[in-house]
Amino acid sequence: MEYIAFDAHKRYTLASVARPDGHVVREQRIDHDRGALRQFLERCAPGSPVAVETIGHWYWIVDEIETAGCVPKLVHARKAKLMMGQTNKTDRLDARGLNLLQRNGTLPTVWIPPGELRDQRELPRARMMLVRQRTQLKNRVHATLAKYALHDVDVTDLFGVRGRALLRERLALLPEHTAYATGRLLAQVEQLTREVDGLEQRMTTVFKPTPAI
Repeated sequence: MEYIAFDAHKRYTLASVARPDGHVVREQRIDHDRGALRQFLERCAPGSPVAVETIGHWYWIVDEIETAGCVPKLVHARKAKLMMGQTNKTDRLDARGLNLLQRNGTLPTVWIPPGELRDQRELPRARMMLVRQRTQLKNRVHATLAKYALHDVDVTDLFGVRGRALLRERLALLPEHTAYATGRLLAQVEQLTREVDGLEQRMTTVFKPTPAI
């Protein structure tokens, strides 16, 4: 078995491979071409642990590690840096520090969801993003109505069926360009609502109900 650590960046990874006694076998900078990390790992001992920090694009790196027959170890980056306590910071020192933590059994790791779940998680993430955008648009519409003292609409939900009908009546009372812009915002709210509904329908077919949900 060997200990492997990846100090991954956006466009490249600095890989460090060490034996159990700490002797560094090799170190190499690997450009982020698909398959490059897998090819590097295929020259290492099968089943070796590979430490990689929780950077934003770790999904595909974990896939490469697993495909190469090695074991990914997703590292809690902040905790690892505190434990390494390095004053000087370079890619090589970071990778070697991760391997040191691996060898002495103190590497702080987090759970890696299986590939299928990593894929499924994109559904609620996309929904959250679209709902956030929709809320911003709704707030903009409310603010526009308030500018012209037209915000006193007798409905619970301004963007429900009845509320939108009343809202379109209020658009006629706004200045020409403000009415046009607000109408475009309302159209975007309605489009986002359709997209959110579509995501929710797909989520109900993908995720099984649990007691927690």
